[in-house]
Amino acid sequence: MKEDKELLDLRNEDGSLTGEKKERALVHRDGDLHGTSHVWLVRYRKEQGSAEVLLQKRSARKDSFPGCYDISSAGHIPAGQNFLESAVRELEEELGIRVKPEELKEVFVHRGYAKEVFYGKPFINHEYSKVYLCERDLRPEEMKLQKEEVESVLWMDYRAVLDGIRNATLKHCIFEEEYEKLTAAIEDYFAGTGRPLN
Repeated sequence: MKEDKELLDLRNEDGSLTGEKKERALVHRDGDLHGTSHVWLVRYRKEQGSAEVLLQKRSARKDSFPGCYDISSAGHIPAGQNFLESAVRELEEELGIRVKPEELKEVFVHRGYAKEVFYGKPFINHEYSKVYLCERDLRPEEMKLQKEEVESVLWMDYRAVLDGIRNATLKHCIFEEEYEKLTAAIEDYFAGTGRPLN
């Protein structure tokens, strides 16, 4: 897969650069700490006094977690790029949504680690992620999905997503502790706009 050859910057525990670059496939083979950007799209549901998040369903051809529900838009930080520019780019590439950098609200940093096996090969994901919120109310048919990456998208009540993660009723590849922090960030965000969630 062509993206395996993509060069990534390796990172220290605090997210700073080590100065070393490595091919993506080798990063996941060796479990090196690398950067990713996570953009969660949210929308307010006035009738329910609640909020929904957009989940993307990963393509069945993905090299990791095929067919699983995932963050609205996420991606590795290519060598030489920063978190914010990568987040803006991935949102347009994966979902066809253009945003200005200032429309993305950084809410926290997350460190994640997962070890799996895909297609008979070990896959270690050790990531340092900047997590962003972006309010958008678009229907799925208004988005232009990158078919090799994204099979479909689904709006879902933000609390129902947490229940699905905790109860294993949602086939996903989302870090539970990241999503727990996200629910608090969503509640804070809407409270700050004068639209508190019930």
